[in-house]
Amino acid sequence: MKITDVRTVVVNAQMRNWVFVKVETDTDGLYGWGEASTEWKTRAVVGAVEDLRPFLVGEDPTRIEHIYQKLYRQPFFRPGVIGMSAISGIEQACWDITGKLLGVPVYKLLGGAVRDKVRMYTHLGGGEMKAVYQSFDPEPVVELALEVIERGYTAVKVVFVPISEPLMGPPYAKKLRQLMERLRSAVGDEVDIMIDFHGRTWPATAIDYINAIADLRPYFCEEPVPPENIDALAEVRAAVRVPIATGERLVTRHQFREVLEKRAAHVIQPDLCHCGGLLEAKKIAAMAEAYYVGVAPHNPLGPVANAAALHFALSTPNFLIQEDMLADVPWRWEVVESSLRTEKGYWLPAERPGLGIEVNEKEAARHPFVQEPLASAAYAPDGAVLDW
Repeated sequence: MKITDVRTVVVNAQMRNWVFVKVETDTDGLYGWGEASTEWKTRAVVGAVEDLRPFLVGEDPTRIEHIYQKLYRQPFFRPGVIGMSAISGIEQACWDITGKLLGVPVYKLLGGAVRDKVRMYTHLGGGEMKAVYQSFDPEPVVELALEVIERGYTAVKVVFVPISEPLMGPPYAKKLRQLMERLRSAVGDEVDIMIDFHGRTWPATAIDYINAIADLRPYFCEEPVPPENIDALAEVRAAVRVPIATGERLVTRHQFREVLEKRAAHVIQPDLCHCGGLLEAKKIAAMAEAYYVGVAPHNPLGPVANAAALHFALSTPNFLIQEDMLADVPWRWEVVESSLRTEKGYWLPAERPGLGIEVNEKEAARHPFVQEPLASAAYAPDGAVLDW
């Protein structure tokens, strides 16, 4: 069996574009789907898949490690997040093909199930960008959180950390605490709350904010500093009493290595659509397991990414909890037909061969590429650009 073609299908889902990757073979009716969605990099990722196509045509799609090594090493320049997203989508599609060929779900090829179901969490506001990333008012935060819990989730993620300069005054930490107090009071102690700092703060401010809410017991604080400086992350981790998570903007085991060696986080968050795919994520998780670090994969992306994440979670011992954004668009499961089942805040195992999904290309064509909405401008009072 040989790969005959690799192409992309782009689907606009309001806040982001989904980039689905289709790997076709010379075996009649046998092909695979993966996902390479990367916000504000859609056209670049599509171009990266096209650049990799000549390296793939003629290869056996079941030689997944061989294909990964070829795509990572033979183009000479090591890929960053754009190139690794393209590789991730291709790699997932090869797993889909292999599972279909053998008649088994992918998780059984990754070592088999180590759990019976997969705990989920989601964001406030579904796919509405301001509700997700600018939840600074207590009333809608509480209202949306209660809606999430009503749908069966036992954990929520909030992004209500102030847009911050390197140092911030007392009112900002006080405001953050007030929001967290209202939310904790509304949902109770049985619901876990993850706070996404979104890389908005530098160490001194991150430490101030986290210490202000530590007694309210966040499940973890995510990306308290931008991803480039692991020493800064380690500084925060050493100075606070709340678990620290990071990793959505890191790719390959090589970037995660430094996080683990410096004991800079309690939880890592590889994104299976960016980090290199399923096998690379398994390698990252195995490294983390040796350091007693949990894995909570990043995934606010599309339905193919959800399927890949399910198979990873089912087969990974140090997995903790899985992010999703299932409420982003109402027609999600019309574009991608899936065997994904949820029950009381958990995904249940999928038993269809491969990833257990099928992209309806006719329905996908009804939602063509549209420029993603740009993030709301984040500026200091003096006009300087800040992280959002």
